[in-house]
Amino acid sequence: MSNKIKKNKKIQRRQKEVLRFFAFCLLLFAFSSCDYNRRTTGWQYFDDMVTSPAYESYTPNPNFADGKTMQPPVAGTIPRGKVPYAYQKTDEDRALAATTLINNLEPNKENLQRGEKMYGIYCMQCHGEKGDGQGSLYVRKKYTYPPASLLSEKMLANPEGDIYHVITVGHGIMGEHGSMIKPDDRWKIAMYVKEVLQN
Repeated sequence: MSNKIKKNKKIQRRQKEVLRFFAFCLLLFAFSSCDYNRRTTGWQYFDDMVTSPAYESYTPNPNFADGKTMQPPVAGTIPRGKVPYAYQKTDEDRALAATTLINNLEPNKENLQRGEKMYGIYCMQCHGEKGDGQGSLYVRKKYTYPPASLLSEKMLANPEGDIYHVITVGHGIMGEHGSMIKPDDRWKIAMYVKEVLQN
């Protein structure tokens, strides 16, 4: 047998030995990594994944100048899908909104049904099913201050823009609902009040 053939066989033998060694190591690792003791979580290879370095929302945080984890949005930024509302919760802005804001939605059946649904979710508990201020929260004495009647002479004279504004920023003790109700749905509620409840 030539030296070349002997050398090749020797190399092949070494390669097989190396492969067997790696296979043995792989099996050893596989068996040692399986822990049948259910009272322990096993070995921790990456501590930062087990014990998260993340801070909870309301905990102190040394990474920020004010020491708080929860930070306000950066000044001047607008959340995606939101349009800044130009009016504040003041009597002057309410009067201005009533005269300048115009509902561009058609008072069709679909919009009125959506307005009725949203009114039932967000408004009826206080203002009542008929809009007379006799909502379940007031009638059952859960709410001691009487909610406004949407059927009063003042409200009958107010345009949809006024209702939209009050829903958006609130009025008196009524809280704002602009963060909960989309702009189109606010207009549909105002439309439902003017077209259905007040007629």
